[in-house]
This record gives sequence, C-alpha cells and structure tokens, in this order.
Amino acid sequence: MDIHQLRTFVTVAREGSITRSAELLHLSQPAVSAHIKAMEELLGLTLFERTAKGMRLTTDGERLLPKAEQTLAAHQELMDESTRIKGILRGKLRLGAGSNSGNGAVGKLLAGLATRCPEVEVELKHGTSAEILAWIRSGALDAGFYNDAAEPEPDLSTSEVSQFKVHLVAPAGLLRAAEPPDWKGLAELPWVYPVSSACCGQVAERLFKAHRIRPRRVVSVDREDVTRTLIAGGIGLGLLHAGTAEEAQARGQIDLIYETPEAVHVRFGHLRSRAQDPILSLTTEILRAGERAR
Repeated sequence: MDIHQLRTFVTVAREGSITRSAELLHLSQPAVSAHIKAMEELLGLTLFERTAKGMRLTTDGERLLPKAEQTLAAHQELMDESTRIKGILRGKLRLGAGSNSGNGAVGKLLAGLATRCPEVEVELKHGTSAEILAWIRSGALDAGFYNDAAEPEPDLSTSEVSQFKVHLVAPAGLLRAAEPPDWKGLAELPWVYPVSSACCGQVAERLFKAHRIRPRRVVSVDREDVTRTLIAGGIGLGLLHAGTAEEAQARGQIDLIYETPEAVHVRFGHLRSRAQDPILSLTTEILRAGERAR
C-alpha cells in the first residue's frame, strides 16, 4: 500500500463520490477505483458500499479512516521536517483562489514567493470559496484564498486579507425606492443567490432570519458574473459584492436596495494541523508583511 492509495481512500471517504474524488486528486475515475480495489484486496476488507447516491464507508472502513488520516498527517510532517533539515525551501505549493477572493493579494503572494523561495513550484487552482475549502480539507490543496461571512472554522489557520460589503440589488426600475425596504414584499419576488455555504448565501440566510422572511422562489447560482447577468436581465433580486453592485449600478443595469450591515471576509487559510509546514509558514509571513505595509 502506498501513500497515494491512502490519500485516495481518505478523499473518497470524505467526498462520497468517485467522480468528485477523481477531480480533486487529478486522477481518472478508473485510477481512483483501482486504488480502492487494491487497498481492499491487500487488507482483505470491504471499505465502501457502492450505493445509488455514491460511495459509503462500511463499518470496517469507518474504523480505518482515522488511522489513514493520522498516517497522511505523519507523512506530511516527515516531508516538512526534511525540508527544514535541508534549509532550502523546495517543493510544490498547491494554492486555491476564489473568483472574487483577493486577486491583488494572490499576485503579491506569488511575487513574494518567487523572490523568497524561487525553487518552490506554485500550482494555482480557481474555484468557488466552498470548493477551495473542500479541497484544502481533502488534501487536494495546501492553502487558499476564499470569501467567508462566518467565523473561521476551528480546523483552519487563517489570516484576513481584506473585507467587503454585500448589496441586495434589483433589476433597474423594478422597485420603488423604500427606506426601510418592504421585506415581506421583497420575499414575494424571485431571488437569485448561491447555496448557503457560499459567502452571499450566508449573507442571504442572515437577512432572512433577521427580517423573518423566506423567498417563495429561488434561483441558485454559484457564480457572481452569472448572478449579475440574471438580475440585470430581470430574473429577480439578488446579492452582489459591493464593487460589482456599484459598477452594475453605474451602467444602469441594477438598482441598489440595501447594504448589508456585516462585511464578508477575504481569508487565506490552511489546515491548522499543517501550521509547522515551512512553505505555509512563509506564505503567511509574506501576506502579513504585505498587510503591515499597506
């Protein structure tokens, strides 16, 4: 059994899907299935049940999962220690960036890494904030930039890069200006916003709770550019990042209805268990130095 098979086992256990695991691990689906089959044959155990909804751990698989996770963590610690012993930072940093998550900070970090440790290879992958967090937790990424309207999760070590407000907006001319907004009336209209795990989805859920409403019809979209296009096209109300909303208003595409009181945080994060990783320590140092210089 090799470390790649263990990583595949842990990823499939977390994702519950061969397809998603293959995407995260940059493997083909047959390769993922072959890793699982090889482990099961070597151990003489059935690790997963194949169901209509995906892959589900058996009782034996559930017992082995914590040990597999500990083994992967020990392997990473060994690699980190070998890097420290050599004294020169080499290796690969698999970095994630959300489509609207601090592009300026990403550029400064890449420039800093190129100067401080030119022998570190950086692999940049884009995705939604929810995907970035899932990839960090599955081991497909080492760290990433993401948007979050909630408090940081305890398993993550994070640094705040910036923050921004979110606007509730409507197609231009759809509504009469009202202060405060008629929340019950707004709930009767279609809304366009992402799932609750996304930052605007988190903001939306807080709005609904604060004003005791629930839209009757929702169009779920996980990309802000698509959300903007749908709102401007008259599909319904929606939530946009302040910069996007103000630009769309200046173009006459939408009207600003309400600015949310709480900010969304742009964070850089990695697993807290990897706090001693020398490359991740350096990335955090570079980001914080940039913040002090602003």
